[in-house]
Amino acid sequence: MPKVEKIKVMPIFGTRPEAIKMAPVVHVLSADEHFEVIITVTAQHREMLDQFLRFFEMKPNYDLNIMREGQTLADITSRAVEGIDKVLQKEKPNLVLVQGDTTTAFVGALVAYYHKIPCGHIEAGLRTGDKFAPFPEEINRRLIGSIADLHFAPTKRAKANLMQENVGEEKIFVTGNTVVDALLWTLSRLPEPSSLDQSRRTILVTAHRRENWGEPMKQICRALRKIADNFPNTRIIFPMHKNPIVREVAFREMGNHQQIELCEPPDYFEFVRMMRDAYLIVTDSGGVQEEAPTLGKPVLVLREKTERPEAVEAGVVKVIGTDEERIVAEVSNLLTNELAYKSMQKPVNPYGDGKASLRIKQAILHHFGLAERPEDFVPKF
Repeated sequence: MPKVEKIKVMPIFGTRPEAIKMAPVVHVLSADEHFEVIITVTAQHREMLDQFLRFFEMKPNYDLNIMREGQTLADITSRAVEGIDKVLQKEKPNLVLVQGDTTTAFVGALVAYYHKIPCGHIEAGLRTGDKFAPFPEEINRRLIGSIADLHFAPTKRAKANLMQENVGEEKIFVTGNTVVDALLWTLSRLPEPSSLDQSRRTILVTAHRRENWGEPMKQICRALRKIADNFPNTRIIFPMHKNPIVREVAFREMGNHQQIELCEPPDYFEFVRMMRDAYLIVTDSGGVQEEAPTLGKPVLVLREKTERPEAVEAGVVKVIGTDEERIVAEVSNLLTNELAYKSMQKPVNPYGDGKASLRIKQAILHHFGLAERPEDFVPKF
């Protein structure tokens, strides 16, 4: 790779989770004179993305505004291809950056390939081995992995997954996950919590993934209602995703229960506060699985499989699926069994130390011949 004086980098993203995890990288690169950063957003999720752009003080250079009511995966893909293609034709960056497993991330990598522009993949190498779990994220990850030139793997396991797929080791950098960078930055700005009323314990719940639409979402909501009935001193907070498929079920199954608070998606500052102050967290989110271990909060995962097994092995996350009775049993156990709760309360995080974005910057400089290769991230427990 020939040396360049100024590296023109284009982060491409379109959803709330991507914005959170891309923000630390954008700020680290923007503060370095070696880089020109040109932000392109697809706005695959319009309202939720805008909230996080404001919070993290990121101003897009290009906003494709592709979101439409009732959009399908094919709709998102086709509009993103057309919009990103025009931006890359005009700007011709030295490097495209994509994050995670969204349709925007896949299309960003694909169109960069069409233009023979190198692509860096943040949060590379996560796998479940089941192409429909999560859907469509697992295939998006695999496709990006076959296209990307730089793979920023959050963990050693993610690196091993990539090497099993014949990705060259020299292209893989173990950086930790940038979500921990964003979390620690936000925590440092939160006021100290007021004295928490432990007699009224809060369960924070998020559920929105496509594979949980329909019957699984009904079972999740019914389980939460039973838990609220069985534990009158428990409060359940459910920030609802903007998708009407999720909201309709939540309102129908839980909307009139006094102990269940259905609320709009909070900004990241407020959501981090909610996680910090919760007694336990129940979620189908990948990002929350990565964030909560830093806070010492037990996490029960509403999925059949996870591509983030490190925290499960550390004992701070448990995968419980979406069966109504299983959810009730697992949550009840943590509410009544102090030993079980404390065994999952360890504040350890195998996903990062808050320096992932710095390692990514160093890896990019190394790729362009401007720095030494960064040392791999190694979790310290």
